[in-house]
This record gives sequence, C-alpha cells and structure tokens, in this order.
Amino acid sequence: MTEQEDEFLHIDPLEEAYRESIAEIPQVTESLEKHKTALLVIDLQYLDAARGCGVFADLENSPVPTEAQEYYFNRLDESVFPNVRRLQDCFREHSLEVIHTRIQSLTKDGRDRGPGHKRLGLHAAPGSKEAEFIESVAPIGDEIVINKTASGVFNSTNIEYILRNMGITGLFIVGVYSNECVSTAVRDACDRGFYVTVIEDAIATVTPELQNATVTTLKDRYARVMTTVEALQEINRVVED
Repeated sequence: MTEQEDEFLHIDPLEEAYRESIAEIPQVTESLEKHKTALLVIDLQYLDAARGCGVFADLENSPVPTEAQEYYFNRLDESVFPNVRRLQDCFREHSLEVIHTRIQSLTKDGRDRGPGHKRLGLHAAPGSKEAEFIESVAPIGDEIVINKTASGVFNSTNIEYILRNMGITGLFIVGVYSNECVSTAVRDACDRGFYVTVIEDAIATVTPELQNATVTTLKDRYARVMTTVEALQEINRVVED
C-alpha cells in the first residue's frame, strides 16, 4: 500500500456532503426559533445512572470493571448531571418542551419487556427505585415521560406520534448510554426527519473509547454535535420568549 493510499483510508470522503445536508442546514435553527425543538433526556434513572443501584447494585461482581465504573460515574457527576440540568433550565425558561425517557415495564414481573432486556436482565418495575429519575434532572410539572423496554425509544414507543402531535421538528438529545440508547435515538430520529443535536458533554457511557467512537460516528452523519455552552448560547440567541 502506497503512502497516498494509506492516507485515503483515514479520510471520510462523505464528510462534507453529510455536514452540509445534516448539520449546517438552516432548518435546524429555524426549528428552535419557532419553538419546535425539544430537549430529549434519555434514561437518567436509578437503574443505570446511580452508584449501588440497578445494574450497578453489586459493584464487586459487576461485568463493568471498577475503573470503567469510576470513569462513568465521575462523568455523570461532574459533567452530565450539571449540564443536563443547565439545559433543562434553559429550555424551561424559554417555554420549550423537555421530554424524559426511562426504562420501565408495564408489569411488576416485566413480562412485557423486549427480548433484549429480558436476556440482559434489565428490569425496572412500575414504582421501583430503579424506575425513579435521578433527582437533580427529574421531570417537573407535566413534562412528558415516556417509558420503554428496549434500547430504541422510537422503535418501542409512540414517541414519534407524540412529537408530531406537538409539532416538534428538532431534538437536542442528552443522557445515557452514549453508544446504546442515546445513539439509537439519534439515528432513528434523524431517519424520521427530525433535526438532531447531540450535546457531547451531556452524554456518557462506560469507557472513553466508546464515548469518543460514538460521538465521531454520529457527528454530522446523524446530528450536529455541540457542547452545553454552545447550545445554551444558541438557544439564548435564537429563541424569542
């Protein structure tokens, strides 16, 4: 392989075309300006985002190594929770919708769960601690809560019907895990024609490699990628109360 051929393997030949078609189109900010963009907060609950609870109840015997758990929870505490709250406050101040998803079955024994969640042993029964939202980023008032028992909220719930009913055309997406439920929501939303923005410092997963790979894959292919500061600046500049 020549040096020129090797260099080609490290270049995305479609990057510019996708960026111009997905991330840099005026409809993204127009949706925000017209109050048609919502904040979608994914699975910030005790099942998967709290130390010593849910999938992390048995820390010593968890399949996630201690180092990965520390990375994940430190990222949640230091970046995700505070940034999500800042975004929630901003959306609320501008009368923009804040929508929450969580993993929760319809039944106490979880017999309605998706096959994948059954195989993984993921279960948050109605009224359980695992189904509760993390307090600092929990819903307030009559904000919409959508329960799901699969990774993809668009594939397993009526969220698209709800968003269409409210005239929502854009989504800012935050939550966990970056490479699983967040990534699936982003891709599915994009495929359905929503203008998607991912807030990179308000999503988390269990390793830096998975985090970085997910952001790289989604960026400009399926969504804009912004920091919390950039998002807040745009919202405050574009949205008129």
